[in-house]
Amino acid sequence: MTELIAVHGDITVQDVDAIVNAANSAMRGGGGVDGAIHRAGGPDILRDCIARFPHGLPTGDAGWTTAGALPARWVIHTVGPNHAAGQRDRSLLVSCYRRSLQVADELGVRSIAFPLISAGIYGWPKQDAVEVAVSTVLGSTTSVQHARIVAFDERTHDAVQEAIARLA
Repeated sequence: MTELIAVHGDITVQDVDAIVNAANSAMRGGGGVDGAIHRAGGPDILRDCIARFPHGLPTGDAGWTTAGALPARWVIHTVGPNHAAGQRDRSLLVSCYRRSLQVADELGVRSIAFPLISAGIYGWPKQDAVEVAVSTVLGSTTSVQHARIVAFDERTHDAVQEAIARLA
């Protein structure tokens, strides 16, 4: 079973095999977590995105690139549903976590750090985003041994920590 912990901090400094990027479907960088990962990782990530995903990725899917200058070895990009734009199918959000873990298994990842996918600019209700993240990671069959959900703010960190304690 995967050990899951909540971390309060910056996903770009996590010392894990792979970090997960909450990407947009174009796979060309953006704002929020996506922008932070591209800025911290440098231009190699964008070059790899363009080469690997010339037509982008559909919502709910995931793929990987180099991590560039990040401490991780890989970035696993996943496209979350944009709740604010009317994409409210919860199964798409669940798919982001499942597909990210499947890609991690393909890469041989043992440690991974997730952001709270779709809970920022995409407007997914925070508590439901926490529930989906924790229950999906804990309920998935994977070879990943250590997983983190990295929360940028203390309130979200506390919500993730409480959900882990309740659902683990």
